[in-house]
Amino acid sequence: MSSAITSPAVTAEPQPPDAGAGDERHRLSVLGGLAALSLDAMASVAYGPESIVLVLAAAGGYGLGFTLPVTAAIAVLLAVLVASYRQVIAAFPDGGGAYAVARQHLGRRAALTAAASLVVDYVLNVAVSVTAGVAALTSAVPGLYDQRVWLCLGVLVLVTAVNLRGIAESARWFMVPTAVFVLSILAIVVVGLFRDGPVSTAAAEGHASVLAGNATAVGALLLLRAFAAGCSALTGVEAVANAVPSFRTPRVKRAQHTETALGALLGVMLVGLAVLIGRFHLQPVEGVTVLAQLADASLGHGAGFYVVQFATVILLGLAANTSFGGLPVLMDLLARDNHLPHVFALRADRQVYRYGVLFLAVVSAALLVGSGGDVNSLVPLFSIGVFVGFTICQVGMVRHWYLRRPAGWHRKAALNGFGALLTGVAALVVTGTKFTEGAWGIAVALPLLVVLFEAIHRSYGRIGERLELGRVPGPVTRQRSLVVVPVTAITRLTRDGLSAALSLGDEVMAVTVVHEPTAAEALRRDWELWQPGVPLVEVPDDHRRLGQPIAAFVNELGAEHAYDRLTVLIPEVEPAHWWQRALQNRRGAVIDRALRRHTDAVVCRLRMRM
Repeated sequence: MSSAITSPAVTAEPQPPDAGAGDERHRLSVLGGLAALSLDAMASVAYGPESIVLVLAAAGGYGLGFTLPVTAAIAVLLAVLVASYRQVIAAFPDGGGAYAVARQHLGRRAALTAAASLVVDYVLNVAVSVTAGVAALTSAVPGLYDQRVWLCLGVLVLVTAVNLRGIAESARWFMVPTAVFVLSILAIVVVGLFRDGPVSTAAAEGHASVLAGNATAVGALLLLRAFAAGCSALTGVEAVANAVPSFRTPRVKRAQHTETALGALLGVMLVGLAVLIGRFHLQPVEGVTVLAQLADASLGHGAGFYVVQFATVILLGLAANTSFGGLPVLMDLLARDNHLPHVFALRADRQVYRYGVLFLAVVSAALLVGSGGDVNSLVPLFSIGVFVGFTICQVGMVRHWYLRRPAGWHRKAALNGFGALLTGVAALVVTGTKFTEGAWGIAVALPLLVVLFEAIHRSYGRIGERLELGRVPGPVTRQRSLVVVPVTAITRLTRDGLSAALSLGDEVMAVTVVHEPTAAEALRRDWELWQPGVPLVEVPDDHRRLGQPIAAFVNELGAEHAYDRLTVLIPEVEPAHWWQRALQNRRGAVIDRALRRHTDAVVCRLRMRM
């Protein structure tokens, strides 16, 4: 690695920027990016407006009149975020979003905080999306309610399996459900604008209204709470900037076009639904979503209504795909900076960060099981992390413009500063209002993740010091070495092991653990007849152990200091089929474990494939 001379720490194996570029079919187009990376943001249309209405319902019918102004403020913030992340995409084409911005302009601690917030948000997005989709399904089919945990895990397995085939493959799978959902919402908005009143209220009939009877006044705090609640619709906006390397060439332009399309579609849907809420004088009711009431009022209680509900169920269940597109790329960057194990920087075929995908699936599964598949226990934790990441990213971009000072940098910095103010306020309000409902867990998890990242970085630093990375090593010298080969019988495996050992060291010694004198005498006689040219040393042991006696013998050799290097070569059979592993005696693994635990010898395992 050419970078090793300039870095004092261990670095992940670098990959060229265009690695795999010849196989562009495994990367994303603009439409593919919308399908793979925008499902979280698109699906938030199903619960974002409802979150606003439920908060404003505390002020009665008068409070609901502020739905459109609050939604308009969120749309303004959305426009600011889209404009900002377009700049982030251009400035940081290797992906990473808030983490990449903070790392360059705000320092390591701020960057790790942004990374921690994004990791938490991505994991929670998977859990919330899957549970919300299953909740919508069990609402339609109550008989499945007791099986909701298994249903959640089944959806998670499906999404994980698709993503292990590549992000472009997942985009192809999810493009149709995304298109159906978006067209359904746009149909609700367009048709509803031509209605003088609701065409049907059948969905809400018989359900109690949650409108407050003792309405409170509409104050600044209530509006802030409604704004913060509605900002849950903005989760996922950052996913495109985090996954720029997943796009086809030219990556930056395709990612920017995808970000713009996402912002435009999301803004139109949010504002359009808010207009209809006021137009139809909609009131929230128990057991029926606001989106379902709007579909009923606009399209009638017929086929259109059920298409919207079905599309919502599917998209909520698949919205987890956004995390599978963004988090593995972020973990790759963290691994390259030595803040995560380097295995997360490895890419398999089809440009898949397999270990990042599997990590996300395992942690999300634990959350699903721990929550019992209950979406309400997870929602209070949702969106806090992303607001923290938004704020850090915006502040970092302000510093970016201040340092670079291109033409019009004052306007761009002001835009990012305004965005940082809005997202910062939203983060504080959400954390404060949801603190007792579980937000305290996020407040604890973020610093713990930062501590973990720094601990991993220090470990790589210590490893780098031991390996003398960043320094020119001393001259190469010849060392006297001894290779020890454990044997139990004379076989082809023994012959191959001794042959390999003779090519590795100056001296070779075979060692066998003696449990029974009769067997030892037979092996000694056969050894003398074979005459391999390698001495056989017998190590007696009355307790029928295998690994410990060999480890003790190797330590005795090391204590003599007659050799500069001791190597133990363990010959073993590699089965041709996985099921044949059950037939092995595992002697090699037992010896390996004992030697690594109790000696400083170099351990090599020579596998002979059957």
